[in-house]
Amino acid sequence: MSAICNGIALYGGLIPFDATFLSFADYSRPALRLGAIQKVRVIHEFTHDSFFLGEDGPTHQPVEHLMSLRVMPDIYVMRPADARETEVMLRQAVGLKTAPTALCLSRQKLPSLGLSSEEYDLARKGAYVVRDAENFDLIILATGGEVSLALGAAKELTEYRVRVVSMPCWELFAEQSAEYQKQVLGDVKGRRVSVEAGATLGWEKFIGLSGLAIGLDHYGESAPANDLAEEYGFTVEKVVRRIRNHQF
Repeated sequence: MSAICNGIALYGGLIPFDATFLSFADYSRPALRLGAIQKVRVIHEFTHDSFFLGEDGPTHQPVEHLMSLRVMPDIYVMRPADARETEVMLRQAVGLKTAPTALCLSRQKLPSLGLSSEEYDLARKGAYVVRDAENFDLIILATGGEVSLALGAAKELTEYRVRVVSMPCWELFAEQSAEYQKQVLGDVKGRRVSVEAGATLGWEKFIGLSGLAIGLDHYGESAPANDLAEEYGFTVEKVVRRIRNHQF
């Protein structure tokens, strides 16, 4: 499927896209790699992007897949937080005439972040502030459905002044100016938290060695999504507890 899309893109005239579960990106990997090498504009839509898939069990629950795709050169990995972010990311994907995109989407119904059109437009830069606090002393970085979780945790962490950043696309963020990157991430290197329902390897790039990476570094289990969220610590209460207990 992905190889056929590469061929359509190379022939010209159409912008092809394919779709499957994110856990099956491994089957597409040779074609994804060739597409990145050949710089073709193909939009690979990967759904069911986390362990929240639930009852289908660990074989269908992507844990390492986001990071393994981010490691691949010349492909843009996008994981939007809600429908409006998805729209912005799709527009960016269509505009990338010489690169493929992996658009990673949730199975769950995600709440709207409720931002203005101007704020959502900043998602095209790969990362942007979705909640701010004057003289913030803690920053939470998140992607996909975990952005809403981070916002919920920020409200409870009243002992901190919390900034929340949505990072739908690392690759787009890396292309921004150093000034913009510093504007988003600030200088609180000692108190940085990442929240993503997948492998934590790689987040140290943004949170540093003393930061807290909340993720999943093991395979999942077969159970309802809410039960897995409770078990793996992806609830507001447990995220707040992890942050409060962490030695920054």
